[in-house]
Amino acid sequence: MSSTSAARTIENPIIKDKVTFLETAAETRGKRTLVQVELAPGGGNQLHFHKSFDETFIVVEGILGIQLGREVHNLAVDETATAPAGSLHRFFNPSTTESVVFKVLLQPGSAGFEKTIQVAYGLARDGRTTNKGVPKNLYHMALIVKWSDTNIPGLFSWLEPVLRWIAKRAVKKGIDRELVAAYCRF
Repeated sequence: MSSTSAARTIENPIIKDKVTFLETAAETRGKRTLVQVELAPGGGNQLHFHKSFDETFIVVEGILGIQLGREVHNLAVDETATAPAGSLHRFFNPSTTESVVFKVLLQPGSAGFEKTIQVAYGLARDGRTTNKGVPKNLYHMALIVKWSDTNIPGLFSWLEPVLRWIAKRAVKKGIDRELVAAYCRF
């Protein structure tokens, strides 16, 4: 890894993954965000969707599990899968012994997603999240929901309007600026 990419790599000690920012929305004039993820054995996220961008997964090393709607796929090196905006999806590492490395391409780019990853991983490093990586502070959680455009179906969707209201209060209090200053490097 070059020193440039090392400077753009962040780690989450809770979910045990690394994200390297390869291209940001600012660098591509909003066309895309491209990150590379190294996901620990058994790691992954829960079923969710994004309203404002498509998400394409490209396997670099190992096997990546992808769920698109109700279909589950195991992708090998150089295989891809795309979750169009609005579609339920999740990714996971089906291996219990090997990490998986994959790229995630967001189109269009999402500065909010980029901010979310940096802040959420920073909070986890500082012990400010639960053991599942959820921010302990409700203002922090609300801002992450707002920035990330990550929508979770079910009960959580009923809480989303409340979280968006709490995020507005967090902005008025300057909590958003504090998090960005503390954790965002690019």
